[in-house]
Amino acid sequence: MKSLTLIFFLFFLSSCDYMGLEKQILNKDEPIASLFDIKLYRKDIQNLIPKNISKEDSLIFVKSIINNWAVKQIILKKSLENSSSKLNNTINNLVANYKQSLLINSYKEQIIKQQLDTVIKEKELEEYYSKNKQNFKLNEELLKVKFLNFRKDLSTKKEVIRLFKSNEIEDLEALEKYRLNFKSYQLNDSIWVSLDNIMLKTSFSKEKLLKKTKFTLKQDSLSLYLVAVKDVLKRNEIAPISYIKQNIKQLILHQRKIELIREIEKIIVKDAIQNKSFKTY
Repeated sequence: MKSLTLIFFLFFLSSCDYMGLEKQILNKDEPIASLFDIKLYRKDIQNLIPKNISKEDSLIFVKSIINNWAVKQIILKKSLENSSSKLNNTINNLVANYKQSLLINSYKEQIIKQQLDTVIKEKELEEYYSKNKQNFKLNEELLKVKFLNFRKDLSTKKEVIRLFKSNEIEDLEALEKYRLNFKSYQLNDSIWVSLDNIMLKTSFSKEKLLKKTKFTLKQDSLSLYLVAVKDVLKRNEIAPISYIKQNIKQLILHQRKIELIREIEKIIVKDAIQNKSFKTY
């Protein structure tokens, strides 16, 4: 314990020599610290030093890095001296297995990148959805809805309300001309959107939005809010394919990856057997 304290104390004193440390930092080839038989060079720490700091702050920062490095090396040396051969073997095996896993996964990713077919046809999406519908139950409410939020004193508010109530494409296109006057809006009620997302943009309650309605108006001291709920899907109902299309694509691609890797593994083993490099006894 005394030797450990002495080593660290001597190291700490040497690292406090700012003039010497500054010269070492400027010289790329000179070590900036040494401990036991290990040396620490500028290149080892240069990416750790923040940019645009003063010379004084830089030296303080480097001194802190050096001291932390010394503590780590001392503790590591002590741990190696006190660890059993069984523990060392276990750690070495873990490191070897981890390295093997990294290499294998890297190789697999290369194969996937080169050979995986990423084109998914609409028919395949529909077939996958049809076979797995029960796995696509909603954990949120969805709406087909249109809404508007604009100033209460808008001079054209009667015209805006009239156009909003209409289901004619021409009227909705005409409504688009006023969009710069809207605080928030959505005029496409043919797509499914999350209830939570709509509630962030309107002042209507959850209960009101979960009921189909052709037109509802609400106002406060400053604004008018219009909403028309065309359709509702509640939690645990089956999600529509249009809403989860991207999720289905990812699932199909994941399935293809697994099948591709299995096929590659079979080919590799078959080749090894044919080349007589793989034998079983």
